[in-house]
Amino acid sequence: MTATQDSAAREDVRTYPFGPSDPLELHPLYAYLREHEPLCRVRLPYGEEAWLVTRYEDIKRVLGDARFSRAVGLARDRPRLTPELPRATIIDMDPPEHSRLRRLVAKAFTARRVEQLRPRARQITGSLLTGMAEAGPPADLVESLALPMPVMVICELLGVPYADRASFQVWTGGLMSTTALTPEQRAGHVADLSSYLAGLVGQRRREPTDDLLGALVLARDEGDRLTEQEMISLAMTLLAGGHETTANQIAISGYLLLTHPDQLALLRSRPDPIPGAAEELMRFVPLAATAGTPRYATVDVELTGGTVRAGDAVLVFVPAANRDPRVFPDPDRLDVTRVPAAHLALGHGAHHCLGAGLARMELQVALGSLLERFPGLRLAVDKDELRWKAGTLVRGPVAVPVAW
Repeated sequence: MTATQDSAAREDVRTYPFGPSDPLELHPLYAYLREHEPLCRVRLPYGEEAWLVTRYEDIKRVLGDARFSRAVGLARDRPRLTPELPRATIIDMDPPEHSRLRRLVAKAFTARRVEQLRPRARQITGSLLTGMAEAGPPADLVESLALPMPVMVICELLGVPYADRASFQVWTGGLMSTTALTPEQRAGHVADLSSYLAGLVGQRRREPTDDLLGALVLARDEGDRLTEQEMISLAMTLLAGGHETTANQIAISGYLLLTHPDQLALLRSRPDPIPGAAEELMRFVPLAATAGTPRYATVDVELTGGTVRAGDAVLVFVPAANRDPRVFPDPDRLDVTRVPAAHLALGHGAHHCLGAGLARMELQVALGSLLERFPGLRLAVDKDELRWKAGTLVRGPVAVPVAW
């Protein structure tokens, strides 16, 4: 029986998301579906129905297979959490258009360039930790380190004034919100961010700079410059993605180590443990609150559980893939000594996170510096007292009070 026939045979289509997002635990239905219904029909609050995929190999296939298109969704009533359709960005493009834009910014994120940035990331982190130590305990790990460190790095890389962070951090909330903001608030924040970045682009036209925004203004691909909207869209994606996700990953990773003392002890006992531990934390942390941008099958494609017909929307939930026991033994256990496997936290295929190397480096630097500087670091409150974000695309704590 094909997936389409199976859907017709069932009277129910599951409502998605399955429930309020727990701070760090996956809804138990994901594990059930992964084993018993790996291709599940779902209906989101808005838009058309979709297939939800939960197994590692299927998710990897959907992410990497050119037969699944993001661009098709621009002309469809995409399944989504908000009443308004999201504005189109680089993540909604398919090759070759997507490849053209990605090529123009890829030089800023090469492995060599990221390693060149590592000393500066260490310097920034050291300065932040010094300020944290001088202020004395308790301190908020989010405000003291997890948020400002990646913000400073991406600001310097892009050429966005760090002094403007109070404004653009509010505005990027419009891109990251699902239900935390009203549609009017989301639209207002995105418009403000777009206007702000357009102003910076205008400055680069008048006075060229050697930062990434300046490079985008001068960039050419086969003789054609980026359009104004392409530049602004790219800058918005890089600015929001360059600090929001990394900041939450750093904060959650710190929290997990402090609440898993056995893992923290293992980390401290091993030589050069940080790179492997960072990979395990990225695998283990369910950073995405829900499945993301839908992809559309352009032809019939066979997945575990049936055939996705041409024109069907498909959603993937990456945290479910990263907890698939077929790939990761004892997947619901945090193990900083785990031999790193190919987790999908940073994506796969054409839309693999452009800043993956930068995110890895920042997490390594932040955790390594934090644990070295504060060997007696501990939570300053009971873990049940922590408040967590709600109504956003990514999970994260509002604050992580710590002492030492």
